[in-house]
Amino acid sequence: MSYDRYVAICKPLHYGTLMDSRACVTMAAAAWGTGVLNALLHTASTFSLPFCQGNAVDQFFCEIPYILKLSCSHSYLKEIWLLLISASLASGCFVFILFSYVQIFRAVLRMPSEQGRHKAFSTCLPHLAVVSLFLSTGLAAYLKPPSISSRSLELVVSFLYSVVPPAVNPLIYSMRNQELKDAVRKMMPWSHFSRHKLHMSQQVTQSVQ
Repeated sequence: MSYDRYVAICKPLHYGTLMDSRACVTMAAAAWGTGVLNALLHTASTFSLPFCQGNAVDQFFCEIPYILKLSCSHSYLKEIWLLLISASLASGCFVFILFSYVQIFRAVLRMPSEQGRHKAFSTCLPHLAVVSLFLSTGLAAYLKPPSISSRSLELVVSFLYSVVPPAVNPLIYSMRNQELKDAVRKMMPWSHFSRHKLHMSQQVTQSVQ
């Protein structure tokens, strides 16, 4: 998303060339491939650990840090190394996103039109806010020191990075699309009622005339 915004704002004349279907498929494949590989590494490492402290995870889903608490082996250190690698990858992505948005903001601030600046900022800032929320809370959940332990705080942090970003992503990425908004509006029951009511009023007006 940050690269798409960067090309659209900083290199608008080359957008069709740089953001063609091949580039979109490549970026999507890289994102999915990295996520699947990361998940497989953590899953294989977790299932290789011996567990002897029950099977109750003090969380609303099976997060790795809470599963590691159930392990009775010191081999969980390799899982911690995997967590550090994942954190490094996430930090690298955030640095790339941050660099893209620095270039975007520099280009936006040079725009002579205030309306153009407002439109660009309203497009970019929600995405940057959600990404920042996801990375900051995810890193806090996985890399916080054991001395900081509060069940309510851990639940809130986990909720913020696992539930909130996927919930608001459709609004940020799609609901600004006018065609999608029109399609959603047509699917709503009240929109059918409104169109039927408008059609009836038009018929009544025509009959009166």
